[in-house]
Amino acid sequence: MNFSDPPMQLREMIRLLERKLGVLEDNQYSCCGISMAQCHALVEIGRIKDISLNELAEQLNLENSTMSRTVNNLVTNELVKREIDPQDRRYVTITLSENGDKLFKGIEEEMNQYFKKVYNSIPEDKKQQVLESLQILLEAVGINE
Repeated sequence: MNFSDPPMQLREMIRLLERKLGVLEDNQYSCCGISMAQCHALVEIGRIKDISLNELAEQLNLENSTMSRTVNNLVTNELVKREIDPQDRRYVTITLSENGDKLFKGIEEEMNQYFKKVYNSIPEDKKQQVLESLQILLEAVGINE
């Protein structure tokens, strides 16, 4: 493989970044004994406050059946609550429980500290460039948040 080719360099850099961040996931660095899928769901629910199963599946780019199993595990672990809308019984709202909210806040704090450390290790004159470059990359792959 020729890493002098810019698209291949991009691929290799992203692969290495994914691998490094995957090590965090494998060690459950941020998720206190729950799966990464559950962790991602918990964080999305915590940030949005209440969300439907369909919206959560769309947000995380997962099939509804996969999202349903993930949410079921979070309900079983008493980290989220699932409530049926009294106006439309087909609509289920998912919110954090008290335990889920504590875990969400802990995950957010731990990840904020980790990425603050990463950000602070970037040379001062390159910090804005890194952020702009990541934004451009996100837009190129179709993420416009």
